[in-house]
Amino acid sequence: HGAHRELLLPLAGRERNADAPYEFPEESPIEQLEERRQRLDVVKALFLREKYMGLSLQSFCKTTARFLQELSEKPLETRSYEEVPETPVAADAAVHPPFAEQHPYEKWDPQSMPADLGFGLKMVDGVVHVYTKQDLTDKSTELDLPYPDLQEFIADMNFLMALIINGPIKSFCYRRLQYLSSKFQMHVLLNEMKELAAQKKVPHRDFYNIRKVDTHIHASSCMNQKHLLRFIKRAMKKHLDEIVHVEKGKEQTLKEVFETMNLTAYDLSVDTLDVHADRNTFHRFDKFNAKYNPIGESIPREIFIKTDNRVSGKYFAHIIKEVMSDLEESKYQNAELRLSIYGRSRDEWDKLACWAVNHRVHSNNVRWLVQVPRLFDVYRTKKQLANFQEMLENIFLPLYEATIHPAQHPELHLFLEHVDGFDSVDDESKPEHHIFNQDSPLPGNWVEEDNPPYSYYLYYMYANMTVLNHLRRRRGFHTFVLRPHCGEAGPIHHLVSGFMVSENISHGLLLRKAPVLQYLYYLAQIGIAMSPLSNNSLFLSYHRNPLPEYLSRGLMVSLSTDDPLQFHFTKWWLWGRSWWP
Repeated sequence: HGAHRELLLPLAGRERNADAPYEFPEESPIEQLEERRQRLDVVKALFLREKYMGLSLQSFCKTTARFLQELSEKPLETRSYEEVPETPVAADAAVHPPFAEQHPYEKWDPQSMPADLGFGLKMVDGVVHVYTKQDLTDKSTELDLPYPDLQEFIADMNFLMALIINGPIKSFCYRRLQYLSSKFQMHVLLNEMKELAAQKKVPHRDFYNIRKVDTHIHASSCMNQKHLLRFIKRAMKKHLDEIVHVEKGKEQTLKEVFETMNLTAYDLSVDTLDVHADRNTFHRFDKFNAKYNPIGESIPREIFIKTDNRVSGKYFAHIIKEVMSDLEESKYQNAELRLSIYGRSRDEWDKLACWAVNHRVHSNNVRWLVQVPRLFDVYRTKKQLANFQEMLENIFLPLYEATIHPAQHPELHLFLEHVDGFDSVDDESKPEHHIFNQDSPLPGNWVEEDNPPYSYYLYYMYANMTVLNHLRRRRGFHTFVLRPHCGEAGPIHHLVSGFMVSENISHGLLLRKAPVLQYLYYLAQIGIAMSPLSNNSLFLSYHRNPLPEYLSRGLMVSLSTDDPLQFHFTKWWLWGRSWWP
């Protein structure tokens, strides 16, 4: 906002300009000393975030970094890391640029893939280590790829947890947030008409033809209800005799599947689909998840909105391409669709990449984000996983292999060129039976059926992504970011973990209850993709949503659609701003 140009002025302890509309009141030496300590603690928290963003090659707000650079001349123990240069442009960007005229999945030659390095891989204590030789017993061959020290991470997290409950710092941050809100209101009163007039003078630009990017939308629900209904009806008319499902070893056609549900194309309607989130889903995430099942059955979901099924995800690919066609036709709308990797088996990545490449699921208006549901407890109960490290290996080792040996995973290498980063998703309001601390078992020893805490998931995702980013940067490939669902519900420490390791987050509702964290998110300008319609059906009524308040205080927020299938009746529109590189 124009109202918030002096972003870090109070932190730097600078004097106001003579033309400033107000002056700070006189304070006693004791009050000045106390406020200085509060400011230094807030600055230390910003240095911690800068450290973790630099370590993982994620972006950090340049304005904040400039002020921290000036403050770093003072002895602050947190600024003890080597600054990481910017990620170079991918070596094969000229061959497969993001917005090339030629379809990136057509006429690709496996012989043109980057060379194999012959490196070895091994996961040690939940983090992948890379070796220059296949002989993993020779420690001298290990590549020096940095990742966060577990003990240091826990110590930093404990410092931030103590910071957000500190009384004087809470008062300081609350006053600063109130000042920002008041300043914005004054700015609106003084300049609203001027800004409106300036906006009208801009040629060929209004709300409908400015670039809009939805940075938080799930691919399996990116279509609206009417779109899905029409698609299912078309499939029932044209492909009734196609084998689409296997039930107890017996193959079933589309006609037989709907006969078992006593339904015909004529019977189907939006009400029959029953995918809209209503008052019954409020604070009931289990009922909301059930809304992903059209007609209340899991089989239609598997057939129409899954990438791995009897028809190799053909129907899902077609409907995604129809959504992409709508985006291209509207010309100014873009989306970052989320696809799922569960970590149950090692071949999930290759199957997902083959789905995207074989069905040519690509658009210049769409990039991918890969979400990892926090469902280890479910898989462990079903004996599908032996320990948490096995889940991490299934998620990350294929990515390392595609980076080291692209020719062995050509589809995955091509697919990753259009993947921005990772997301961590699930119901945050689930009770956590463990606290992430130094006594927490390592992933290889986590064999119990309880789910690891949110911070545990985020640390190991961040650590493996950090090593992967450094490996990919050495190869000239693009790097990834972490953009988890964070602060929608549950305990406040989720937002502490997000502040440390995430470039951006989704939701962030709980910031309204934590003034220290809210002020830190403002100072670091962390992107928050907010979805008031989604929140209204799940956790917070529409009129209590803090988005307008965050906006007035200068937090970097955007509107996102989340799940048009569950929350929209009509054609959905993409809002917000882009954080794409």
